[in-house]
Amino acid sequence: MGCCGSSLRAVTHPEKKAPAAAGAAPPRRSSFSVNHHQAPAAAAAAARAGWREVPALEEFSLGELRAATGGFAAENIVSESGDKAPNFVYKGRLETTRRAIAVKKFPKMAWPDPKQFAEEAKGAGKLRHPRLANLIGYCCDGDERLLVAEFMPNDTLAKHLFHWENQTIEWAMRLRVAYYIADALEYCSTEGRPLYHDLNAYRVLFDEHGDPRLSCFGLMKNSRDGKSYSTNLAYTPPEYLRNGRVTPESVIFSFGTVLLDLLSGKRIPPSHALDMIRTNNIQGLMDSHLEGNYSTEEATALVDLASHCLQYEPRDRPNTKRLVSVLESLQTKSEVPSHEMLGIPKYEEEVPPPPPPPPAPQPQHPLSPMGEACSRMDLTAIHQILVNTHYRDDEGTNELSFQEWTQQMRDMLDARKRGDFAFRDKDFKAAIELYTQFVDVGTMVSPTVYARRSLCHLMCDQPDAALRDAMQAQCVNPDWPTAFYMQAVALSKLNMQSDAMDMLNEASQLEEKRQKTIRGP
Repeated sequence: MGCCGSSLRAVTHPEKKAPAAAGAAPPRRSSFSVNHHQAPAAAAAAARAGWREVPALEEFSLGELRAATGGFAAENIVSESGDKAPNFVYKGRLETTRRAIAVKKFPKMAWPDPKQFAEEAKGAGKLRHPRLANLIGYCCDGDERLLVAEFMPNDTLAKHLFHWENQTIEWAMRLRVAYYIADALEYCSTEGRPLYHDLNAYRVLFDEHGDPRLSCFGLMKNSRDGKSYSTNLAYTPPEYLRNGRVTPESVIFSFGTVLLDLLSGKRIPPSHALDMIRTNNIQGLMDSHLEGNYSTEEATALVDLASHCLQYEPRDRPNTKRLVSVLESLQTKSEVPSHEMLGIPKYEEEVPPPPPPPPAPQPQHPLSPMGEACSRMDLTAIHQILVNTHYRDDEGTNELSFQEWTQQMRDMLDARKRGDFAFRDKDFKAAIELYTQFVDVGTMVSPTVYARRSLCHLMCDQPDAALRDAMQAQCVNPDWPTAFYMQAVALSKLNMQSDAMDMLNEASQLEEKRQKTIRGP
Protein backbone atom coordinates (compact mmCIF):
# COMPACT_ATOMS: atom_id res chain seq x y z
CA MET A 1 0.00 0.00 0.00
CA GLY A 2 1.66 3.16 -1.19
CA CYS A 3 1.38 6.75 -0.12
CA CYS A 4 -1.27 9.03 -1.55
CA GLY A 5 -0.08 12.37 -2.85
CA SER A 6 -2.90 14.49 -1.36
CA SER A 7 -2.26 16.49 1.78
CA LEU A 8 -4.16 16.15 5.04
CA ARG A 9 -6.11 19.34 5.62
CA ALA A 10 -9.10 20.53 7.57
CA VAL A 11 -11.84 21.99 5.41
CA THR A 12 -13.65 24.89 7.02
CA HIS A 13 -17.07 26.32 6.20
CA PRO A 14 -17.66 30.01 6.88
CA GLU A 15 -21.40 29.49 7.09
CA LYS A 16 -21.11 26.92 9.89
CA LYS A 17 -21.53 27.94 13.49
CA ALA A 18 -18.45 27.74 15.68
CA PRO A 19 -18.49 25.12 18.44
CA ALA A 20 -20.09 26.23 21.69
CA ALA A 21 -17.77 27.89 24.17
CA ALA A 22 -16.57 25.81 27.06
CA GLY A 23 -18.45 28.04 29.46
CA ALA A 24 -21.71 27.11 27.75
CA ALA A 25 -21.31 23.41 28.46
CA PRO A 26 -24.28 21.77 30.22
CA PRO A 27 -24.16 20.99 33.95
CA ARG A 28 -22.04 17.97 34.83
CA ARG A 29 -23.60 14.65 35.67
CA SER A 30 -22.32 12.31 38.31
CA SER A 31 -21.14 9.61 35.88
CA PHE A 32 -20.28 11.81 32.90
CA SER A 33 -18.01 14.81 33.19
CA VAL A 34 -16.90 17.19 30.49
CA ASN A 35 -13.20 16.35 30.37
CA HIS A 36 -10.53 18.57 28.90
CA HIS A 37 -10.20 16.26 25.90
CA GLN A 38 -13.91 16.11 25.16
CA ALA A 39 -15.17 18.49 22.51
CA PRO A 40 -17.81 20.96 23.74
CA ALA A 41 -20.04 19.87 20.86
CA ALA A 42 -20.04 16.34 22.27
CA ALA A 43 -21.21 17.55 25.66
CA ALA A 44 -23.91 19.69 24.12
CA ALA A 45 -25.14 16.83 21.95
CA ALA A 46 -25.24 14.55 24.97
CA ALA A 47 -27.39 17.06 26.81
CA ARG A 48 -29.73 17.47 23.82
CA ALA A 49 -30.14 13.71 23.51
CA GLY A 50 -30.98 13.37 27.18
CA TRP A 51 -28.03 11.05 27.80
CA ARG A 52 -28.86 9.02 30.84
CA GLU A 53 -26.44 8.49 33.64
CA VAL A 54 -24.77 5.11 33.41
CA PRO A 55 -24.66 2.95 36.53
CA ALA A 56 -21.36 1.84 38.00
CA LEU A 57 -19.94 -1.47 36.79
CA GLU A 58 -21.66 -4.39 38.49
CA GLU A 59 -20.94 -8.11 38.75
CA PHE A 60 -24.08 -10.03 37.78
CA SER A 61 -24.96 -13.59 38.57
CA LEU A 62 -25.58 -16.04 35.74
CA GLY A 63 -29.13 -16.42 37.03
CA GLU A 64 -29.81 -12.69 36.68
CA LEU A 65 -28.59 -12.65 33.08
CA ARG A 66 -30.42 -15.86 32.24
CA ALA A 67 -33.64 -14.29 33.52
CA ALA A 68 -32.94 -11.03 31.67
CA THR A 69 -32.49 -12.79 28.31
CA GLY A 70 -35.31 -15.30 28.62
CA GLY A 71 -32.92 -18.15 29.27
CA PHE A 72 -30.57 -16.97 26.49
CA ALA A 73 -33.39 -17.58 24.03
CA ALA A 74 -32.47 -17.84 20.34
CA GLU A 75 -35.01 -15.14 19.43
CA ASN A 76 -33.07 -12.68 21.63
CA ILE A 77 -29.81 -13.09 19.70
CA VAL A 78 -28.85 -9.77 18.11
CA SER A 79 -25.36 -10.74 16.84
CA GLU A 80 -24.99 -9.86 13.18
CA SER A 81 -24.15 -13.47 12.30
CA GLY A 82 -26.98 -14.84 14.45
CA ASP A 83 -26.31 -18.24 15.93
CA LYS A 84 -23.28 -18.70 13.63
CA ALA A 85 -21.25 -16.03 15.45
CA PRO A 86 -18.42 -17.23 17.73
CA ASN A 87 -19.77 -14.97 20.48
CA PHE A 88 -23.49 -14.56 20.88
CA VAL A 89 -24.89 -11.16 21.82
CA TYR A 90 -28.37 -11.22 23.35
CA LYS A 91 -30.78 -8.44 24.05
CA GLY A 92 -32.47 -8.50 27.45
CA ARG A 93 -33.95 -6.48 30.26
CA LEU A 94 -32.87 -6.54 33.90
CA GLU A 95 -35.71 -7.62 36.15
CA THR A 96 -34.74 -5.24 38.97
CA THR A 97 -34.32 -1.93 37.11
CA ARG A 98 -36.06 -2.78 33.80
CA ARG A 99 -33.00 -1.40 32.00
CA ALA A 100 -32.48 -2.77 28.49
CA ILE A 101 -29.13 -4.53 28.12
CA ALA A 102 -26.95 -6.33 25.59
CA VAL A 103 -25.23 -9.48 26.88
CA LYS A 104 -22.16 -10.89 25.15
CA LYS A 105 -21.67 -14.58 25.92
CA PHE A 106 -18.16 -15.91 25.31
CA PRO A 107 -17.42 -19.52 24.34
CA LYS A 108 -16.48 -21.75 27.25
CA MET A 109 -12.78 -21.54 28.14
CA ALA A 110 -12.30 -18.34 26.08
CA TRP A 111 -11.09 -16.73 29.32
CA PRO A 112 -10.03 -19.64 31.59
CA ASP A 113 -8.82 -17.37 34.38
CA PRO A 114 -11.84 -15.63 35.97
CA LYS A 115 -9.63 -13.12 37.76
CA GLN A 116 -8.01 -12.01 34.50
CA PHE A 117 -11.40 -11.67 32.81
CA ALA A 118 -12.78 -9.66 35.73
CA GLU A 119 -9.76 -7.34 35.71
CA GLU A 120 -10.14 -6.72 31.98
CA ALA A 121 -13.86 -6.02 32.41
CA LYS A 122 -13.23 -3.66 35.32
CA GLY A 123 -10.72 -1.71 33.22
CA ALA A 124 -13.17 -1.29 30.35
CA GLY A 125 -16.00 -0.63 32.79
CA LYS A 126 -14.33 2.51 34.14
CA LEU A 127 -15.02 4.31 30.86
CA ARG A 128 -18.18 6.42 30.69
CA HIS A 129 -18.96 8.53 27.63
CA PRO A 130 -22.03 9.43 25.54
CA ARG A 131 -20.26 8.19 22.41
CA LEU A 132 -19.81 4.69 23.86
CA ALA A 133 -22.30 1.91 24.36
CA ASN A 134 -20.95 1.66 27.89
CA LEU A 135 -20.06 -1.52 29.76
CA ILE A 136 -22.27 -1.81 32.85
CA GLY A 137 -21.48 -5.31 34.09
CA TYR A 138 -19.84 -8.69 33.74
CA CYS A 139 -20.30 -12.24 34.97
CA CYS A 140 -17.79 -14.94 35.97
CA ASP A 141 -19.75 -18.01 36.97
CA GLY A 142 -17.99 -21.38 36.72
CA ASP A 143 -16.58 -21.42 33.20
CA GLU A 144 -19.14 -18.90 31.91
CA ARG A 145 -17.88 -15.44 30.91
CA LEU A 146 -20.29 -12.65 29.95
CA LEU A 147 -20.22 -8.89 29.43
CA VAL A 148 -23.22 -6.61 29.92
CA ALA A 149 -23.58 -3.31 28.04
CA GLU A 150 -26.16 -0.64 27.37
CA PHE A 151 -28.56 -1.87 24.67
CA MET A 152 -28.61 0.09 21.42
CA PRO A 153 -31.99 -0.52 19.75
CA ASN A 154 -31.41 0.93 16.26
CA ASP A 155 -29.06 -1.59 14.67
CA THR A 156 -25.49 -1.24 13.42
CA LEU A 157 -23.76 0.97 10.89
CA ALA A 158 -23.31 -2.13 8.74
CA LYS A 159 -27.07 -2.67 8.65
CA HIS A 160 -27.79 0.96 7.71
CA LEU A 161 -25.01 1.14 5.10
CA PHE A 162 -25.01 -2.30 3.51
CA HIS A 163 -28.50 -3.72 4.13
CA TRP A 164 -30.83 -0.72 4.31
CA GLU A 165 -34.45 -1.04 3.28
CA ASN A 166 -36.21 2.34 3.17
CA GLN A 167 -33.41 4.89 2.82
CA THR A 168 -29.65 5.06 2.82
CA ILE A 169 -27.82 7.22 5.36
CA GLU A 170 -27.59 10.83 4.16
CA TRP A 171 -24.22 12.51 3.82
CA ALA A 172 -24.45 14.75 6.90
CA MET A 173 -25.25 11.72 9.05
CA ARG A 174 -22.24 9.85 7.68
CA LEU A 175 -20.02 12.75 8.72
CA ARG A 176 -21.63 12.70 12.16
CA VAL A 177 -20.93 8.96 12.51
CA ALA A 178 -17.26 9.47 11.64
CA TYR A 179 -16.93 12.36 14.12
CA TYR A 180 -18.72 10.60 16.99
CA ILE A 181 -16.65 7.42 16.64
CA ALA A 182 -13.41 9.42 16.42
CA ASP A 183 -14.53 11.28 19.57
CA ALA A 184 -15.10 7.95 21.33
CA LEU A 185 -11.66 6.68 20.31
CA GLU A 186 -10.03 9.92 21.48
CA TYR A 187 -11.77 9.58 24.87
CA CYS A 188 -10.63 5.95 25.26
CA SER A 189 -7.09 6.90 24.30
CA THR A 190 -6.96 9.78 26.78
CA GLU A 191 -8.30 7.49 29.51
CA GLY A 192 -5.48 5.00 28.94
CA ARG A 193 -7.43 2.49 26.78
CA PRO A 194 -6.10 3.23 23.25
CA LEU A 195 -6.49 -0.33 21.94
CA TYR A 196 -9.72 -1.30 20.23
CA HIS A 197 -10.06 -4.74 18.70
CA ASP A 198 -11.60 -5.37 15.28
CA LEU A 199 -13.06 -1.89 14.66
CA ASN A 200 -15.52 -2.13 11.78
CA ALA A 201 -19.03 -1.07 10.78
CA TYR A 202 -20.56 -3.79 12.97
CA ARG A 203 -19.03 -2.16 16.06
CA VAL A 204 -20.86 1.11 15.43
CA LEU A 205 -24.33 1.05 16.99
CA PHE A 206 -27.22 3.50 17.04
CA ASP A 207 -28.91 4.36 20.32
CA GLU A 208 -32.56 5.19 21.03
CA HIS A 209 -32.08 8.74 19.73
CA GLY A 210 -30.34 7.56 16.55
CA ASP A 211 -26.95 8.79 17.76
CA PRO A 212 -23.98 6.59 16.76
CA ARG A 213 -22.07 4.89 19.58
CA LEU A 214 -18.95 2.75 19.66
CA SER A 215 -19.54 -0.69 21.17
CA CYS A 216 -17.61 -1.30 24.40
CA PHE A 217 -17.21 -4.96 23.47
CA GLY A 218 -14.26 -4.06 21.21
CA LEU A 219 -12.31 -2.87 24.26
CA MET A 220 -11.69 -6.56 25.09
CA LYS A 221 -10.52 -9.39 22.88
CA ASN A 222 -12.84 -12.32 22.15
CA SER A 223 -10.57 -14.55 24.20
CA ARG A 224 -7.42 -14.33 26.26
CA ASP A 225 -5.25 -15.71 23.47
CA GLY A 226 -7.57 -15.02 20.57
CA LYS A 227 -7.19 -12.88 17.50
CA SER A 228 -7.84 -9.17 17.62
CA TYR A 229 -9.29 -9.19 14.10
CA SER A 230 -11.97 -11.52 12.81
CA THR A 231 -12.54 -9.78 9.47
CA ASN A 232 -11.06 -10.61 6.08
CA LEU A 233 -7.28 -10.26 6.02
CA ALA A 234 -7.63 -7.61 3.31
CA TYR A 235 -8.99 -5.23 5.96
CA THR A 236 -6.39 -6.04 8.61
CA PRO A 237 -3.56 -3.59 9.47
CA PRO A 238 -0.36 -4.70 7.73
CA GLU A 239 1.68 -4.64 10.96
CA TYR A 240 -0.82 -7.01 12.59
CA LEU A 241 -0.21 -9.46 9.77
CA ARG A 242 3.52 -9.17 10.49
CA ASN A 243 3.61 -9.53 14.28
CA GLY A 244 0.05 -10.28 15.47
CA ARG A 245 -0.02 -7.28 17.81
CA VAL A 246 -2.58 -4.48 18.01
CA THR A 247 -1.21 -0.99 18.55
CA PRO A 248 -2.93 2.41 18.76
CA GLU A 249 -1.86 2.95 15.14
CA SER A 250 -3.62 -0.30 14.17
CA VAL A 251 -6.85 1.18 15.50
CA ILE A 252 -6.37 4.22 13.27
CA PHE A 253 -5.97 1.91 10.24
CA SER A 254 -9.24 0.19 11.13
CA PHE A 255 -10.92 3.57 11.52
CA GLY A 256 -9.77 4.30 7.96
CA THR A 257 -11.67 1.22 6.74
CA VAL A 258 -14.82 2.55 8.47
CA LEU A 259 -14.35 5.85 6.64
CA LEU A 260 -14.22 3.90 3.38
CA ASP A 261 -17.50 2.21 4.31
CA LEU A 262 -19.07 5.62 4.93
CA LEU A 263 -17.78 7.00 1.63
CA SER A 264 -18.70 4.04 -0.57
CA GLY A 265 -21.66 2.42 1.17
CA LYS A 266 -20.00 -0.95 0.65
CA ARG A 267 -17.01 -2.98 1.77
CA ILE A 268 -13.97 -2.04 -0.32
CA PRO A 269 -10.52 -3.53 0.42
CA PRO A 270 -8.20 -0.70 1.47
CA SER A 271 -5.65 -1.52 -1.23
CA HIS A 272 -8.32 -1.18 -3.92
CA ALA A 273 -9.61 2.06 -2.42
CA LEU A 274 -6.11 3.55 -2.28
CA ASP A 275 -5.58 2.70 -5.97
CA MET A 276 -8.77 4.65 -6.79
CA ILE A 277 -7.59 7.59 -4.71
CA ARG A 278 -4.18 7.66 -6.39
CA THR A 279 -5.85 7.91 -9.79
CA ASN A 280 -8.20 10.64 -8.49
CA ASN A 281 -11.19 8.37 -9.12
CA ILE A 282 -13.03 9.77 -6.11
CA GLN A 283 -16.35 9.76 -7.96
CA GLY A 284 -16.02 6.02 -8.45
CA LEU A 285 -15.38 5.59 -4.74
CA MET A 286 -18.51 7.46 -3.61
CA ASP A 287 -21.79 5.69 -2.80
CA SER A 288 -24.06 5.95 -5.84
CA HIS A 289 -27.13 5.83 -3.56
CA LEU A 290 -26.26 9.31 -2.33
CA GLU A 291 -27.17 10.48 -5.87
CA GLY A 292 -24.64 13.28 -5.66
CA ASN A 293 -26.18 14.83 -2.54
CA TYR A 294 -22.92 15.68 -0.84
CA SER A 295 -20.31 18.43 -0.81
CA THR A 296 -17.34 17.65 -3.05
CA GLU A 297 -15.16 19.64 -0.70
CA GLU A 298 -16.27 17.56 2.30
CA ALA A 299 -15.97 14.31 0.37
CA THR A 300 -12.42 15.22 -0.69
CA ALA A 301 -11.47 15.99 2.90
CA LEU A 302 -12.92 12.65 4.09
CA VAL A 303 -11.11 10.73 1.34
CA ASP A 304 -7.91 12.52 2.27
CA LEU A 305 -8.32 11.58 5.93
CA ALA A 306 -9.09 7.94 5.06
CA SER A 307 -5.98 7.67 2.89
CA HIS A 308 -3.77 8.92 5.74
CA CYS A 309 -5.38 6.46 8.18
CA LEU A 310 -4.57 3.62 5.74
CA GLN A 311 -0.87 4.39 5.35
CA TYR A 312 1.34 1.31 5.34
CA GLU A 313 3.72 2.69 7.96
CA PRO A 314 2.00 3.14 11.35
CA ARG A 315 4.03 6.29 12.10
CA ASP A 316 2.51 8.01 9.05
CA ARG A 317 -1.03 7.73 10.35
CA PRO A 318 -2.77 10.56 12.27
CA ASN A 319 -3.61 10.22 15.95
CA THR A 320 -7.11 10.33 17.42
CA LYS A 321 -6.82 14.00 18.37
CA ARG A 322 -6.16 14.86 14.72
CA LEU A 323 -9.14 12.75 13.63
CA VAL A 324 -11.45 14.68 15.93
CA SER A 325 -10.06 18.04 14.78
CA VAL A 326 -10.58 17.31 11.09
CA LEU A 327 -14.00 15.69 11.46
CA GLU A 328 -15.36 18.34 13.81
CA SER A 329 -14.71 20.96 11.12
CA LEU A 330 -16.80 18.94 8.64
CA GLN A 331 -19.96 18.77 10.72
CA THR A 332 -23.15 20.14 9.18
CA LYS A 333 -26.80 20.10 10.25
CA SER A 334 -25.71 20.15 13.88
CA GLU A 335 -29.18 21.29 14.89
CA VAL A 336 -30.92 18.34 13.19
CA PRO A 337 -31.51 15.36 15.53
CA SER A 338 -29.90 12.10 14.49
CA HIS A 339 -33.20 10.24 14.41
CA GLU A 340 -34.44 12.55 11.63
CA MET A 341 -31.35 12.04 9.51
CA LEU A 342 -31.46 8.29 10.15
CA GLY A 343 -35.16 8.14 9.26
CA ILE A 344 -36.36 6.54 12.48
CA PRO A 345 -39.19 7.63 14.82
CA LYS A 346 -38.42 10.03 17.64
CA TYR A 347 -37.68 8.22 20.86
CA GLU A 348 -40.31 8.47 23.55
CA GLU A 349 -39.00 7.22 26.86
CA GLU A 350 -40.89 4.19 28.03
CA VAL A 351 -41.84 4.60 31.64
CA PRO A 352 -41.96 1.15 33.26
CA PRO A 353 -45.10 0.49 35.29
CA PRO A 354 -44.65 0.91 39.01
CA PRO A 355 -44.08 -2.30 40.95
CA PRO A 356 -47.24 -3.77 42.45
CA PRO A 357 -47.82 -2.82 46.07
CA PRO A 358 -46.73 -5.42 48.60
CA PRO A 359 -49.54 -7.66 49.81
CA ALA A 360 -51.31 -6.29 52.84
CA PRO A 361 -50.08 -7.96 56.03
CA GLN A 362 -52.55 -10.36 57.60
CA PRO A 363 -53.29 -10.85 61.30
CA GLN A 364 -51.78 -13.96 62.85
CA HIS A 365 -54.80 -14.86 65.00
CA PRO A 366 -58.58 -15.06 64.45
CA LEU A 367 -60.19 -11.69 65.14
CA SER A 368 -63.22 -10.81 67.26
CA PRO A 369 -65.92 -8.49 65.88
CA MET A 370 -63.94 -5.55 67.35
CA GLY A 371 -60.76 -6.83 65.71
CA GLU A 372 -62.50 -7.31 62.36
CA ALA A 373 -63.90 -3.78 62.49
CA CYS A 374 -60.47 -2.35 63.31
CA SER A 375 -58.74 -4.31 60.56
CA ARG A 376 -61.27 -2.92 58.08
CA MET A 377 -60.97 0.54 59.69
CA ASP A 378 -64.76 0.53 59.91
CA LEU A 379 -65.23 3.42 62.34
CA THR A 380 -69.04 3.09 62.30
CA ALA A 381 -68.85 -0.54 63.42
CA ILE A 382 -66.27 0.35 66.10
CA HIS A 383 -68.60 3.07 67.37
CA GLN A 384 -71.50 0.66 67.66
CA ILE A 385 -69.39 -1.89 69.56
CA LEU A 386 -68.15 0.73 72.03
CA VAL A 387 -71.74 1.93 72.60
CA ASN A 388 -72.94 -1.62 73.24
CA THR A 389 -69.99 -2.51 75.49
CA HIS A 390 -70.74 0.53 77.67
CA TYR A 391 -68.38 0.56 80.72
CA ARG A 392 -68.10 -3.18 81.37
CA ASP A 393 -64.34 -3.11 80.96
CA ASP A 394 -63.89 -0.34 83.51
CA GLU A 395 -64.71 -2.63 86.42
CA GLY A 396 -61.91 -2.58 89.02
CA THR A 397 -60.16 0.47 87.61
CA ASN A 398 -61.81 2.85 90.14
CA GLU A 399 -62.44 2.26 93.87
CA LEU A 400 -63.91 5.39 95.41
CA SER A 401 -64.63 5.89 99.12
CA PHE A 402 -67.89 7.42 100.34
CA GLN A 403 -66.03 10.62 101.24
CA GLU A 404 -65.02 11.10 97.61
CA TRP A 405 -68.62 11.37 96.45
CA THR A 406 -68.56 15.14 96.47
CA GLN A 407 -70.47 17.58 94.33
CA GLN A 408 -67.41 17.80 92.08
CA MET A 409 -67.60 14.05 91.62
CA ARG A 410 -71.25 14.25 90.72
CA ASP A 411 -70.49 17.05 88.22
CA MET A 412 -67.70 14.95 86.71
CA LEU A 413 -69.95 11.91 86.31
CA ASP A 414 -72.62 14.15 84.83
CA ALA A 415 -70.10 15.38 82.25
CA ARG A 416 -69.27 11.80 81.38
CA LYS A 417 -72.96 10.93 81.11
CA ARG A 418 -73.62 13.84 78.77
CA GLY A 419 -70.51 12.81 76.83
CA ASP A 420 -72.01 9.32 76.49
CA PHE A 421 -75.24 10.77 75.08
CA ALA A 422 -73.25 12.87 72.57
CA PHE A 423 -71.12 9.81 71.66
CA ARG A 424 -74.24 7.67 71.15
CA ASP A 425 -75.79 10.40 68.97
CA LYS A 426 -72.57 10.74 66.97
CA ASP A 427 -71.98 14.34 68.03
CA PHE A 428 -68.27 13.62 68.23
CA LYS A 429 -67.01 17.19 68.77
CA ALA A 430 -69.34 17.63 71.76
CA ALA A 431 -68.32 14.21 73.07
CA ILE A 432 -64.62 15.20 72.91
CA GLU A 433 -65.34 18.36 74.94
CA LEU A 434 -67.42 16.57 77.59
CA TYR A 435 -65.06 13.60 77.94
CA THR A 436 -62.17 16.08 78.29
CA GLN A 437 -64.01 17.70 81.24
CA PHE A 438 -64.24 14.26 82.85
CA VAL A 439 -60.56 13.44 82.23
CA ASP A 440 -59.25 16.81 83.40
CA VAL A 441 -60.71 16.44 86.90
CA GLY A 442 -58.47 13.40 87.35
CA THR A 443 -60.31 11.83 90.28
CA MET A 444 -61.47 8.86 88.20
CA VAL A 445 -59.69 7.21 85.30
CA SER A 446 -61.61 5.28 82.68
CA PRO A 447 -60.06 3.33 79.81
CA THR A 448 -63.46 3.34 78.09
CA VAL A 449 -63.57 7.15 78.10
CA TYR A 450 -60.11 7.24 76.52
CA ALA A 451 -61.15 4.65 73.91
CA ARG A 452 -64.33 6.56 73.11
CA ARG A 453 -62.53 9.89 72.88
CA SER A 454 -59.92 8.16 70.64
CA LEU A 455 -62.70 7.15 68.25
CA CYS A 456 -64.12 10.69 68.36
CA HIS A 457 -60.73 12.04 67.30
CA LEU A 458 -60.62 9.54 64.44
CA MET A 459 -64.09 10.62 63.34
CA CYS A 460 -62.80 14.23 63.34
CA ASP A 461 -59.67 13.22 61.30
CA GLN A 462 -57.27 13.71 64.23
CA PRO A 463 -55.25 10.45 64.21
CA ASP A 464 -52.40 11.82 66.37
CA ALA A 465 -54.78 12.71 69.21
CA ALA A 466 -56.57 9.39 68.71
CA LEU A 467 -53.30 7.50 69.14
CA ARG A 468 -52.47 9.37 72.35
CA ASP A 469 -55.88 8.51 73.88
CA ALA A 470 -55.56 4.85 72.85
CA MET A 471 -52.15 4.71 74.52
CA GLN A 472 -53.63 6.31 77.67
CA ALA A 473 -56.28 3.60 77.69
CA GLN A 474 -53.49 1.00 77.60
CA CYS A 475 -51.73 2.73 80.52
CA VAL A 476 -54.91 2.48 82.62
CA ASN A 477 -55.58 -1.13 81.62
CA PRO A 478 -52.44 -2.76 80.14
CA ASP A 479 -54.21 -5.99 79.14
CA TRP A 480 -57.28 -4.44 77.54
CA PRO A 481 -57.52 -5.55 73.86
CA THR A 482 -59.64 -2.53 72.88
CA ALA A 483 -56.77 -0.16 73.75
CA PHE A 484 -54.51 -2.04 71.33
CA TYR A 485 -57.24 -2.20 68.68
CA MET A 486 -57.72 1.57 68.83
CA GLN A 487 -53.96 2.10 68.53
CA ALA A 488 -53.96 -0.14 65.44
CA VAL A 489 -56.62 2.00 63.75
CA ALA A 490 -54.84 5.26 64.61
CA LEU A 491 -51.49 3.92 63.37
CA SER A 492 -53.10 2.77 60.14
CA LYS A 493 -54.56 6.25 59.66
CA LEU A 494 -51.02 7.58 60.09
CA ASN A 495 -49.80 5.21 57.31
CA MET A 496 -47.76 3.15 59.77
CA GLN A 497 -49.09 -0.13 58.46
CA SER A 498 -46.46 -2.44 59.91
CA ASP A 499 -46.90 -1.02 63.42
CA ALA A 500 -50.66 -1.15 63.01
CA MET A 501 -50.49 -4.85 62.18
CA ASP A 502 -48.30 -5.49 65.22
CA MET A 503 -50.91 -3.83 67.45
CA LEU A 504 -53.72 -5.78 65.80
CA ASN A 505 -51.91 -9.07 66.43
CA GLU A 506 -51.16 -8.12 70.03
CA ALA A 507 -54.81 -7.24 70.62
CA SER A 508 -56.00 -10.54 69.18
CA GLN A 509 -53.54 -12.45 71.41
CA LEU A 510 -54.83 -10.63 74.51
CA GLU A 511 -58.38 -11.39 73.45
CA GLU A 512 -57.56 -15.05 72.99
CA LYS A 513 -55.88 -15.14 76.39
CA ARG A 514 -58.91 -13.49 77.98
CA GLN A 515 -61.28 -16.03 76.41
CA LYS A 516 -59.22 -18.93 77.75
CA THR A 517 -59.32 -17.37 81.23
CA ILE A 518 -63.11 -17.05 81.07
CA ARG A 519 -63.55 -20.64 79.86
CA GLY A 520 -61.18 -21.93 82.51
CA PRO A 521 -59.00 -25.03 82.34
